[in-house]
Amino acid sequence: MTYEDYERRMDRAGRAAADAGLAGLIVTPGPDLVWLCGYRPPAATERLTALVIEPGRRSRLLVPVLEYPDAELSPGARALEVSGWTDGSEPYAEVAKWVDPQGRYGVSDATWALHLLGFQRSLPGTAYTALTEVLPMLRAVKDAHEVARLAAAGAAADATYEEILRVRFGGRRESEVAADLARLLTGHGHSQVDFTVVGSGPNGANPHHEAGERVIEDGDMVVLDFGGLKDGYGSDTSRTVHVGEPGAEERKVHDIVREAQQAAFEAVRPGVACQDIDRVARKIIKAAGYGEYFIHRTGHGIGVTTHEPPYLVEGEHLPLVPGMCFSIEPGIYLPGRFGVRIEDIVTCTDSGGRRLNLTAREMAVVR
Repeated sequence: MTYEDYERRMDRAGRAAADAGLAGLIVTPGPDLVWLCGYRPPAATERLTALVIEPGRRSRLLVPVLEYPDAELSPGARALEVSGWTDGSEPYAEVAKWVDPQGRYGVSDATWALHLLGFQRSLPGTAYTALTEVLPMLRAVKDAHEVARLAAAGAAADATYEEILRVRFGGRRESEVAADLARLLTGHGHSQVDFTVVGSGPNGANPHHEAGERVIEDGDMVVLDFGGLKDGYGSDTSRTVHVGEPGAEERKVHDIVREAQQAAFEAVRPGVACQDIDRVARKIIKAAGYGEYFIHRTGHGIGVTTHEPPYLVEGEHLPLVPGMCFSIEPGIYLPGRFGVRIEDIVTCTDSGGRRLNLTAREMAVVR
């Protein structure tokens, strides 16, 4: 990534803001700031860091003066006007000099209430809207560089899955297998591990189960859902394995989920509404008699965070566009018994979908 890449992103964001009727954007530390200008502060604190983007103007970044040297060295700094403020001064008043005092601005979702209230205090005539509400597609359509990074993160997650199949599950705690997943993700280049779900037996019926001290037993179905960040972009994949040979109903449920996941993938093409991908998966699971046990949306976008727009859910009418990247992850969760989820990251192309996770979707038998 060069500073010209970040300059193009900020220019595009400014134009999108104008098209949405905004005076501009005010972005504080979080994924939007990293994506737009490449600057990641040492930490998000009570000291204000703010990027101001307005259409047709050079973007400005305000940082605490003690972090100014880091900001100047950030990848997008050459495309910015960087200013520092000192303790004891009023940073919100500094931002007030840059913006339309009667303007409506988009603010990043991660903006602290402390900072938003500071803007409102210094700029009582302004109004604010969350970025995901007014510009939900700002980061949703990835360029080829971003898709390549997501594919590399997906390949690292795939390698992790292939290796985890060789470890022992039976007789070990869920937390131990989760630690193996984290170690393998890091070993395959992840700088950050965001989640390692290991839901064994009845715990698999909780989609976001936190790996705990339950000892995995022979005969357990085990839901594995893991991912994080590699080179700044996310991975997220799920597979369901079985300790020893599965029973007939376990195979049946797994096959239903696999069929739903495949059908949803085959439905991906430009112009299809996000909700229609959810409908395809849900129709198959409902027809098999398990509709009430599919309790979450079919997918979510992924990029510099593991959850971001677009969302594949009923009511989301946005059409798929080439470059969008998202999960497809139907599941069935039988309370007190077991769960099944199969998840791949998929990118929409001009001709359909392309999977960024390539490991087998058939149920694996582990020991």
